[in-house]
Amino acid sequence: MIQSSGSEVVGIVAEFQNDFPVEASIPDGGVTLDSILCTEELRRRPRRPPDYEKENRALAALASALVDSQSDILQILAETILEVTQCDSSGLSLLTKEDSGKRFYWPAIAGMWSPHVGGGTPRNFGPCGDVLDRNQTLLFHHFERRYPYFLPLIPAADECLLVPFYVGGKAVGTIWAIMHSDRRKFDAEDERFMNTLGQFASLAYQALASIEDLKSQITARKGAEAAVRELANRLEVKIRRLIDSNIMGIFIWNLDGKIMEANEAFLRIVGYDREDLTSGRLRRRELTPAEWRSADHRGLAELQATGTAQPYEKEYFRKNGSRVPVLVGAATFEGSLDEGVAFVLDLTDRKNADEAARANEMRWRTMFERFPVGIVLRDAEQRCMGANPAFQQMVGYSEQELIHLSPLDITHEDDRPASARKLAEFGAGVRQSAEEEKRLRHKDGTVIWTMVNAFRVPEAGPIPAFYPAIVVDITKRKQAEEALRVSELELARISRLTTMGELAASIAHELRQPLSAAVTNGTTCQHWLSEDTLDLARARGAAQRMIAAAQRASEVMDRIRALTNKMPPQRGVLAINDLLRETIALMETELRARRIVVATELAEPLPAIIGDWVQLQQVVLNLIMNGVEAMSLVADRPRLLRIRSRREAPGSVLVAVEDAGTGLDPAIAEKIFDPFFTTKAGGMGMGLSICRSIIDGHGGRLWASPMPSGGALVQFTLPTEDNVP
Repeated sequence: MIQSSGSEVVGIVAEFQNDFPVEASIPDGGVTLDSILCTEELRRRPRRPPDYEKENRALAALASALVDSQSDILQILAETILEVTQCDSSGLSLLTKEDSGKRFYWPAIAGMWSPHVGGGTPRNFGPCGDVLDRNQTLLFHHFERRYPYFLPLIPAADECLLVPFYVGGKAVGTIWAIMHSDRRKFDAEDERFMNTLGQFASLAYQALASIEDLKSQITARKGAEAAVRELANRLEVKIRRLIDSNIMGIFIWNLDGKIMEANEAFLRIVGYDREDLTSGRLRRRELTPAEWRSADHRGLAELQATGTAQPYEKEYFRKNGSRVPVLVGAATFEGSLDEGVAFVLDLTDRKNADEAARANEMRWRTMFERFPVGIVLRDAEQRCMGANPAFQQMVGYSEQELIHLSPLDITHEDDRPASARKLAEFGAGVRQSAEEEKRLRHKDGTVIWTMVNAFRVPEAGPIPAFYPAIVVDITKRKQAEEALRVSELELARISRLTTMGELAASIAHELRQPLSAAVTNGTTCQHWLSEDTLDLARARGAAQRMIAAAQRASEVMDRIRALTNKMPPQRGVLAINDLLRETIALMETELRARRIVVATELAEPLPAIIGDWVQLQQVVLNLIMNGVEAMSLVADRPRLLRIRSRREAPGSVLVAVEDAGTGLDPAIAEKIFDPFFTTKAGGMGMGLSICRSIIDGHGGRLWASPMPSGGALVQFTLPTEDNVP
């Protein structure tokens, strides 16, 4: 152990001042203080449980140092910090007195930096000064980046935890612990222990300082014995304050079982007062319930054999008859096996916390077991850690079977590539949560549609990261959606057939014209092929006109067949203007018969869209028919139908159909798209509803609004080819 007198300290300080000038200031390019502090991170780090065995030994060592006048209490403090925190170096920094506290010196160091004992740092520029300025614990990371005078000290400090050291309520220095590598990080338990140890050492240091002062006085004057007695009394008072201020219960015992002395903390734990103590009514055996006495016997045997008893849990009776759970450790006094000291920690809060944790765990377990949707937990390697009954029933596998299966093993083969990508992103930390329309394979081979919500729970102390997933069976919903889709397709086909029925006369006229032309040209061809009038050139021309007329009739039939056939949707790249022109051509005879004038304003060029030609033609056909019927009811204005197209920023095209008909009541502008809502006599009320469903299915929007001058405007937008989701 290293001891240093006042003269030695002065010499050390003077030597050290030559190395680090008092006027040290921030060098050019030095980093800021905040850039090397990580105190807030210290609070967030996982906290280790207290090691009461080591703490008891530390307190006992410091207490022994008080008795042994040859011991250096500060060096013992440094060595104790080194042992309990498992750091690489530890020590103290105290302000110098001879220069009014312009420097810190290092009176005690343990560990790898022990050769630097007696060194120090400036008060106005250094980590110890920062601690005193802020009056709080600070954790530094590589402080040599700000304070370059540490660079010659090897090994370099990776982390340094500094705690204020108080004497008489005034901060006069720091106690510190250093890690020279990243083999472990300091945590809040290190800070708590160093604070507790610092308080103990502070009182002890004051007591020793008083003794040293008194020794100096004794050499100069008489009355040494009285002064020593006074000092002893003061020392006893300080030690009493030290013991009574401890948060742990402490009592002194003898082998007969009598409790001879105890601090207030112990009396509070067992519910007795000091009168009970002085009257001799407190005995270890009577305080201990019968079922815990065997544990006491084992502890007593350990004491007699080794001088210490490792901490163990037991219970004490309180004065009111209730019980208190405690952690007890003990040690005999040096040179005596008949007396010793015991340290008692009240475990009530911990026991209550454990009970609350067990109750909370039971609640979560009950919820996990009874939750109506599937829950599966997986580790960082995506191995199954557990699955609730709902998930087991969903996939047909037991929990034990799922433990041996990967997520991809029960995923539908078509969905495996996408699932594999998401799992890889989870493993790489790219993705923290995911939601997906995923298919699973039941154990019997059937397909299950599910909605899966998975997320990452980060590690927390000893608990590694894991991945819970909530899995909802949506198979019935999918089946209902498919049935609805089929119904909508059939309903749309029926609507097209109805429209074709309404256009039957126009379609017949549309077919009659090319068919009549074909008959006429066929007759002409026969004429020019007769023997009397043989003219092959004219006969060939008549035959070509007959073929062209037949082709026109065939094209009309193809368009009608496409609109009436029962075919699944077939999407492809198409030009909206071509679709508008063909639809207008299909209705040309009907429009002419009803004296409807069509004005088109089709912007060119327009970007291509992705869509189903038949479905979109049905929408345009329906909107034109609605406009035609609305204008057929009005006799006092021109029957003008405007059809426009244009680019609609960003990434869409717009089609507008404007009529000059009976108009649209703003109150029903949205209702007209509801199923079975109609303003027509004998109408089904499904046309516009189907139109909106088709446009929605293409990622677009359909809406209607009244025109100020009468009539109605119906518009829809569709995403362009490069903007389709």
